[in-house]
Amino acid sequence: MTQTAAPVHASGTFVLGGDLEVHRLGFGAMQLTGRGIWGEPTDRDECIRVLRRAVELGVDLIDTADSYGPYVSEDLIREALHPYPEGLVIATKGGLTRAGPGDWRPVARPAYLRQCVEMSLRRLGLERIDLYQLHRVDPETPMQDSLGELRAMQEEGKIRHIGVSEVDVDTIQAMRQVVDVVSVQNLFNLTDRHHEDVVAYCEREGIGFIPWFPLATGALARPGGPLANLAKRHDATASQLALAWLLRRSPVVLPIPGTSSVAHLEENCAAAAVQLSDEEYDELSTLTG
Repeated sequence: MTQTAAPVHASGTFVLGGDLEVHRLGFGAMQLTGRGIWGEPTDRDECIRVLRRAVELGVDLIDTADSYGPYVSEDLIREALHPYPEGLVIATKGGLTRAGPGDWRPVARPAYLRQCVEMSLRRLGLERIDLYQLHRVDPETPMQDSLGELRAMQEEGKIRHIGVSEVDVDTIQAMRQVVDVVSVQNLFNLTDRHHEDVVAYCEREGIGFIPWFPLATGALARPGGPLANLAKRHDATASQLALAWLLRRSPVVLPIPGTSSVAHLEENCAAAAVQLSDEEYDELSTLTG
């Protein structure tokens, strides 16, 4: 593969909400924290370099959340990139609270979500968040109340577009009765495709689908395995093929691989240039990890 100055541009573009164009291969900022997505990273300076290098490589969609750290990821993004270059979209999320490493609890009461938005605006140094996502549906709060508060803040100019996370098709349809949902962020990768129906729905409706945990390859990448053999033919890595498969899966798919290493970031971004033949895509699609 040939590395270009902005390899991410080879991934093509998608327009969120009809007016927010981004390149399809973005960056997920969850890994810019300590173990268990808790506290400061081991190497803060390297995380700063990762964010700056991502933009140099053509990334213009960075996905984060107030719960990453908590707050650490958003703080790092501002430290590394503010004032933000023109066209850079910072997407963040609210609705999950943290009590410790690996501990995630949904809270989406309207007053709490308003606090989340206001604090993310302050931490990120923004007047408006381009894409604000409801991180989880709160079983203790009516969904209409949570989304209604986000819609109110959208009308106030604090939020440009609204997305949602970890939802099924029926829930998305119900949510769209309250707000204009422009993106859905669900677990999805080469070895975990139980949200295929959601991807298909998003494609039909022109909604961006942001797969989290996009690099999972499982046993498929073992030496001598089918993914490893195909990667060798492409002079690529198994992770790059996993990203190439996602980009090929649908034009609405926006993978956001994350890392705290510049070398790994550059490897991920180079995946945008991997071109799978129809036969190779079909072969990967039949695999299970």
